[in-house]
Amino acid sequence: MSDDAVSPDEVRHVADLARVDLDDDEVDRFTEQFAAILEYFETLDEVPEVDRDAELANVMRPDEERASLESEEALRNAPETEDGYFKGPNVS
Repeated sequence: MSDDAVSPDEVRHVADLARVDLDDDEVDRFTEQFAAILEYFETLDEVPEVDRDAELANVMRPDEERASLESEEALRNAPETEDGYFKGPNVS
């Protein structure tokens, strides 16, 4: 494993993007862990490619139309609904 594969500054940058506060010990630990993860990816590059069939087959069953729940019944146990639809939390 190369010690310079991931720098502490890069770990801090990723943490900032994820809005995660890391102390110096955590930065050191994640620097080592990220370097180990990258080493695993390098190992995958060494795996030989295999021939594969050009055509893929659908092994799923065909779609079948069948009766479903009425809207009121589907919404009955929903914690919150609006205009006949499930209502979820706002995401920003």
